[in-house]
Amino acid sequence: MTAPALDRRFSFPIPFGWFQVAFPDDVAPGEVTALTYWDRELVLWRDEAGGFHLQDAYCPHLGAHLGVGGTVQGGELQCPFHGWKYDGTGACTNIPYSDRTNKKARLRTYPTVVRNGFVLAWYHPHDEPPGWEIPVIPEIGDDAWSDFYTSSYIIHTVPQEMSENGVDPAHFQYVHGTETVAEMESYDTDGPCSVMLSKQSYVTPRGTTWGRIDVYNHGPGFAKVWFSGIVDAINIATTTPIDRDKTQVRFNFIVRKFDDAKLTSTVADAFVKEINKQVNEDRPIWEHKTFVPTPALADTDGPIMQFRKWYSQFYAEPYEVAGS
Repeated sequence: MTAPALDRRFSFPIPFGWFQVAFPDDVAPGEVTALTYWDRELVLWRDEAGGFHLQDAYCPHLGAHLGVGGTVQGGELQCPFHGWKYDGTGACTNIPYSDRTNKKARLRTYPTVVRNGFVLAWYHPHDEPPGWEIPVIPEIGDDAWSDFYTSSYIIHTVPQEMSENGVDPAHFQYVHGTETVAEMESYDTDGPCSVMLSKQSYVTPRGTTWGRIDVYNHGPGFAKVWFSGIVDAINIATTTPIDRDKTQVRFNFIVRKFDDAKLTSTVADAFVKEINKQVNEDRPIWEHKTFVPTPALADTDGPIMQFRKWYSQFYAEPYEVAGS
């Protein structure tokens, strides 16, 4: 079944914030790759010292795509068409057949950091500098925790729609078949951050036990989801708009290690299997639903309107909500 056109369901602009664009091992020092995020053609390259640089892909000289045939020369990116070179700030540093450079030849450059095992880049449609930082997650890389178990999905919807699921506990019973609905204890926001604390009952061979699902969002593109109770596991969920029709979601699980390495792997595999199942259950909802600006909510629904107010701060461009 083909999803309805997104512009008939939503009219949100692309949100701004920190977004995952790669894993460090995706690009070796001296390598170049082409990417598409934020409805832009991009080039991600790594200088020979190992630093990452994300820039608009098209050479301002005559339009060659720097991610297709471009090469790294030391700390500079060379265009495959005429050999012009650009540094990590986007400035033209050399025109090989001229004694002068062209100051107008500048690549739009996106602030980029490597943190928590991800290559993160800051996007803002008006080139405003980063308004917050992504914190270091101490469990990542800790010997007591496993390495990442990663899944990636491309979904035909906008990021806000997927994020809203986090404050909609009722859907888990009807979409995912859980026996009970998580009990939300609190939902608080502070600038670009939000925290949702909840507890969930689980049926085990020894009876019903309680666990926790606590979600810490840092802007629209980075969330730490902590599962505790039966086992301790963390999902670092990153959400990156590809364009106005598609979003890439990556789920990166780590679990607290057991004494038995095989048991650790089995538990991690079970989490990944369950999240794959849930994404496939959510996908037809996400890809066919529309945004209802004034929903007829039940008195026991989650803090959906509070979430929407918080999320709206990440839109720098004016918009009209579809259907309003």
